[in-house]
Amino acid sequence: MVMAVSFERYGRLYYLDPGPHLPRVGDKVLVPTDDGPEVAECVWAPQLVPEDIGGLPTCAGIATQADLDRDEQNRRRRVDARAIAKRLIRQHDLPMKVVGIDFVDRREDVDQLVIVYFSAPHRVDFRELVRDLARGLRARIELRQVGARDEARLQGGIGPCGRDLCCATFLKDFEPVSVRMAKDQDLPLNPLKISGACGRLMCCLKYEHPLYQEFNAKAPANGTAVETPLGDGVVVGHNVPSDTVVVRLAASGRRCACSRADVCSPRQQYETSPSAKVTPGNNPEPASGPEPTPVEIRKPDASTPQAAVVPADGPGIGQDGQAGETAATGERPARKPRRRRRTTFRDQAGDAHNTGENAE
Repeated sequence: MVMAVSFERYGRLYYLDPGPHLPRVGDKVLVPTDDGPEVAECVWAPQLVPEDIGGLPTCAGIATQADLDRDEQNRRRRVDARAIAKRLIRQHDLPMKVVGIDFVDRREDVDQLVIVYFSAPHRVDFRELVRDLARGLRARIELRQVGARDEARLQGGIGPCGRDLCCATFLKDFEPVSVRMAKDQDLPLNPLKISGACGRLMCCLKYEHPLYQEFNAKAPANGTAVETPLGDGVVVGHNVPSDTVVVRLAASGRRCACSRADVCSPRQQYETSPSAKVTPGNNPEPASGPEPTPVEIRKPDASTPQAAVVPADGPGIGQDGQAGETAATGERPARKPRRRRRTTFRDQAGDAHNTGENAE
């Protein structure tokens, strides 16, 4: 069985093995983490799955009232720590931006630990800031610098599509995204249209890129003359999600959407090849090529040379056994000239003497 929990409302989902517990949607449960068990909300109730999923952490049980009181107290501490950190950053005039605060009080090696996540354009010397934070919060301080994508993941937000950010909901690993992916998908190379809330290229450009690569490798390019069931035309566009090609017909000039398989040259070559199966409703046309020259067949008589007689199944055969290339006209083909070679002989002394060119 599998269940899903979330530490923040509308935050990322984490999957657990419910074990012997059966919480309902909305119940508070304890989730094992590196810093000890933390309180999270059950989003999906435990349910059976068809596949055996292993390696999931096991739910530590239903949160008690003491656990809920501790979690609420830590939330207030995080709010106070954020306000103090922002005030001290302004006092030290550091180019830093506080992204998130974590308050840890169940780690064995430390009593209380405050982790401050911040973003900065470059490396920052925050040694004096750490001392002031430790005195103000009376806890051990740890500062961690994060990138633009991690900043969007921690803060959350709404993307250009109108949905919650992928990195803040289900996306775990950031894969490299390049401008080439936008070009392959015929997207406008406007940074405002292909950038996400983090200011980098949108992660969703990676989702459909393999599909576009496969389509572009097999579909005819724009400007290619193709044959469609509606007539000949020229390719003027592609529609990758529907696996169709937009063709402008040469006869009428109107545009039509045809399946990629209908205009694909390998399929057309197969249908027009003699090896294609002949069915009562599908007779392939003969292969294109020059038409054979008709040969006149005449009945032999006494005045016609034997070389001029052409049988119905092949060219005429002359009296000398050579195939007659112009058997219909009665002319004998020209013989191939014989190859000559130079011969020599040796006398009793062993010297070679040339006898000239002798015919074979």
